[in-house]
Amino acid sequence: MISLNNISVAFGGFTLLDNISLHISDNDKIGLVGKNGAGKSTLMKLITGEQSPTSGSIDRPAGIRIGYLPQIMEHHRGRSVMEETMTVFDHLRELDEETRRISTELSERTDYESKEYESLINRLNEINDRLALESGVSPRAQAERTLTGLGFMPDEWDRKTETFSQGWNMRIELAKILLSKPEVLLLDEPTNHLDIESIEWFEDYLKAFRGSILLVSHDRRFLDNVTTRTAEIMVGHIHDYKVPYSQYVILREERIAQQTAAYENQQRMIEKTEDFINRFRYKPTKSNQVQSRIKALEKLERIEIDEVDDSGFNLRFPPASRCGDVVYKGHDLTVGYPGKVVFKDAEIEIRRGEKVALIGRNGEGKTTLMRVITGELDPLSGESKVGHNVNIGYYAQNQEDILDKNETVFSTLDRIAVGEIRTKLRNLLGAFLFKGEDIDKKVSVLSGGERARLGMARLMLESHNVLALDEPTNHMDIRSKDILKKALQSFDGTLIVVSHDRDFLDGLVDKMYEFRGGKVKEHLGSVSEFLNKRKIDSLQELERKEEKVVKPAAQESKPSPSFEQTKAQTKELRKIRSRIKYLEDQIGLLETRQGEIEKILSNPGETDDIMELTREYLENKRSSDAMTDEWGTLSEQFES
Repeated sequence: MISLNNISVAFGGFTLLDNISLHISDNDKIGLVGKNGAGKSTLMKLITGEQSPTSGSIDRPAGIRIGYLPQIMEHHRGRSVMEETMTVFDHLRELDEETRRISTELSERTDYESKEYESLINRLNEINDRLALESGVSPRAQAERTLTGLGFMPDEWDRKTETFSQGWNMRIELAKILLSKPEVLLLDEPTNHLDIESIEWFEDYLKAFRGSILLVSHDRRFLDNVTTRTAEIMVGHIHDYKVPYSQYVILREERIAQQTAAYENQQRMIEKTEDFINRFRYKPTKSNQVQSRIKALEKLERIEIDEVDDSGFNLRFPPASRCGDVVYKGHDLTVGYPGKVVFKDAEIEIRRGEKVALIGRNGEGKTTLMRVITGELDPLSGESKVGHNVNIGYYAQNQEDILDKNETVFSTLDRIAVGEIRTKLRNLLGAFLFKGEDIDKKVSVLSGGERARLGMARLMLESHNVLALDEPTNHMDIRSKDILKKALQSFDGTLIVVSHDRDFLDGLVDKMYEFRGGKVKEHLGSVSEFLNKRKIDSLQELERKEEKVVKPAAQESKPSPSFEQTKAQTKELRKIRSRIKYLEDQIGLLETRQGEIEKILSNPGETDDIMELTREYLENKRSSDAMTDEWGTLSEQFES
């Protein structure tokens, strides 16, 4: 289908890709791997035509539809989520309009034998064939199904795209790509901003996708579940393995061992040859042999091996000082912001030595709880208490606001490192993708991803007995994640981690708190066990909803309630009445704030942040609607 033939890409005196060839056939599912900077993203841009090779050729069938999701993209503004997603179907509207125009023209023409009339007929048939192929499920229904799979709630479909984070806008672009029905999908780190459930849905979609996939990902389980072939870019060359990622790793080790042995043998041969040349260069009787060996060395194709891999570097966190048995306790916890409740009535207890994951859909309160635990945010109600002698090391996602922009990469760590680790700072930085001249860069010129990695490396040098890590692996490749995971497994303190990376969490945590629908639920066991259980829970929830709808044909008479039952009912009614009063108060506060925002938006001043006010207004409306619905349900229960 697509062929890259003897492609080379060079920048100045540096060759990134050196005479590589790759063929992508129909229905190929290829994982593209290699170290950061090896040329994976460049290869994808070559295929799409966004970048041209220095030499070589690329064969693409005419009219082939390629869906490309880059790591960095422009996000459109001014439309709702649904409006922006539906733009992918604009071509269908244009085809409908062209059909009507041609039909009108044909009805008015009488030159039935002319070439122009025949051309119009052929074009009309071509359009009808294409529309027939795309008929079936309505475009709106397709969009709703895809947006839901990628984590959008129905009440978010009408929100403006600019009120969402960059990660959520990436999901909109991904939805548009999938709905465009491409024949080839090029996906560059598509799971970076997806939660566990969205990744599951996306995996199922890609497994059923009838087309070719070229996928870059640092999620090895995602690669194993989706791909059947692995292409590795290494030292400018490409190596093709007809196996998924995990099997590729084994085969790669065998190949590197063979390559290393061949390289060492060649180096010994070169050394002996050069020694012969140096010894007999000026002896006339050996001149022919010397010249022969010089020419042989010039023609020799030198064997290259990959750069030295530091993946065996044993990194450990400093020993954790002892703290109380209970590291954190949250009782009857309601958390959020003024006018917005994120979750409520939560019971959370994290004990010394536990390794706990906070999981769930983005926006449900994982990061918000982290802020409560670290003392950055007070709960709206309930008890929140950090244990005795707890020293928390917090890795937030906004590392760019924490690091000193005037420091270099190396000095950021050197300034706080103590003991033996100071001799291994370059290894540590290498594990987090800082090599060579990178370590002398100023923090001020680093990208967001580079600052995030530097912040993680810095945290590993400090002594804490509790680590609170919010999405620590988003900008790490597989090798760096392995180093971090091993270090966390051997950490003798307490771990609280927010992550959607199942492979990173599996074997690391033994307890999870799931954030879902404004509630927090505890799960014990591994991530794999949780995922299986979660699927079962979803089915049970659907069944329970059905049970509420279906009423029995006849009601059997029930005995009068006992004193204990009556007492329990009275207690429940008091609880409902208290909740109704709380909701009424909160709705009143939200309505007051909405009025204030509307007044500002009707006549904004120079210092007013219109975007932030709009975002707050929409969030308040969502919270108010949810509270009003709950108020109505509870009021009916109380009255009945």
